[in-house]
Amino acid sequence: MSGFFDIPSDLQHSWLGLVGLHLREALLPVLAGLLVSLPLAQLCVRLRWLYPPVLWVTTVLYAIPSLAFFVLLIDYTGQTELTVMIPLTVYSLVVLVPAIVDGVRSVPQETLAAATAMGFGPVRRYFQVQLPIAVPAVIAGLRVATVSSISLVSVGTLIGNQGALGNLINDANIYNRPELAVNAVLSMAALAILADVALVAVRLLLTPWMPRAGRRRPAADVPDPAIAALEDAVR
Repeated sequence: MSGFFDIPSDLQHSWLGLVGLHLREALLPVLAGLLVSLPLAQLCVRLRWLYPPVLWVTTVLYAIPSLAFFVLLIDYTGQTELTVMIPLTVYSLVVLVPAIVDGVRSVPQETLAAATAMGFGPVRRYFQVQLPIAVPAVIAGLRVATVSSISLVSVGTLIGNQGALGNLINDANIYNRPELAVNAVLSMAALAILADVALVAVRLLLTPWMPRAGRRRPAADVPDPAIAALEDAVR
């Protein structure tokens, strides 16, 4: 298609530049959301009464439309990437906090008791025993948050061309070039698929004890994930 990668000069980026910008604006909020969610989820696990209000607050914040969020922030952060990334960070919490809480709560009490008896404090037990066992649930949450973030970055085009690849959709209307919109949609879909595949690969790498598709092992040969995590923690 003629002009498919011919990016208008007003965007001040090549196609690869827009891809890099899109990944930065999408992935940094997910990383920030993960860093916030890890201690927050642990608090919710230790203080069960805290989980319902935290879940309520994150759900209410997620219900705020992204454009309204931008309008609230723009007086403080201006027409910058930060104005786009802050809402995306907040939105990721509604997925990541429940995923981590559910994953950590799935750890058998016998495993926690064994870790405590071996001298593990709360912090070490959380990071070396509970989180490794919760990896499948955490990665599942990250997959949803990442794909959602890659999609929502495009809304940033409404606040001064901060939508990365989404800016191509706006320019497709301005210059009557529909191929730019096709480029944006296909590029964002490809990024979402590649990011999802990468996270699946990370899960496979971090959970060698889990059965793999198409490769069954006898039940006696499949290690208990709780035991495997505890053995790794004491090495």
